[in-house]
Amino acid sequence: MPEGIAAILNALPYLLQGSFVTIVVVIGAMALGLVMGVPFAVGQVYGGPIVRRVIGVYVWFFRGVPLLVLLFLFYFGLCSLLDINLSAFTVAIIVLGSISSAYQSQIFRGTILSLPEGQLKAARALGMSDTRAIVFVIIPQALRLSIPAWSNEYSIVLKDSAVTYALGVAEIMARTHFVATRTYQHLPLYLAAGVIYLLLTYLGVKALRMIESGTRIPGYTR
Repeated sequence: MPEGIAAILNALPYLLQGSFVTIVVVIGAMALGLVMGVPFAVGQVYGGPIVRRVIGVYVWFFRGVPLLVLLFLFYFGLCSLLDINLSAFTVAIIVLGSISSAYQSQIFRGTILSLPEGQLKAARALGMSDTRAIVFVIIPQALRLSIPAWSNEYSIVLKDSAVTYALGVAEIMARTHFVATRTYQHLPLYLAAGVIYLLLTYLGVKALRMIESGTRIPGYTR
């Protein structure tokens, strides 16, 4: 048996353990991005000038600074400066989630703006306040329409999670690098890691497409 295949087979259980770490990081980051992104999108569409300006600066910052810089800035900079003891795993989720929230806010903002303006007026005519109309009428539709773009965001966050190995997070890339430096089988091991990422991307996008199909309203168009 070639040495490369033997190295892959021996390391596969170890790499698959790292895939669970990667999945948790991605799910945590996507969830944090969703929780933060929806209010940011609502603020950009319905908020006042100051609110829109503050959110715009936040989005500009997290979309403009490279991921690796943000990881080091938070982990070695802010955590040390503020004397906060956070694990590399937690920092990875926070940073990836903050970046994802900036992108998701723009996804949700676009879907909110794509909805007919008359819906908010109709909700007001029925006696609903603006807050209730946004929460119960606008946001549910925006979330449903955002699923295709959300699947694209999932793929991006999954790939970005590989950079967190720089902090020592024991995800797929970190474990692959650890094994490769000891077996010297770099090419087959990194190819195996790439296949694992491809499978995780396919499965995640497939699941989101199933959710999209399950939540589609027959006959509904924008």
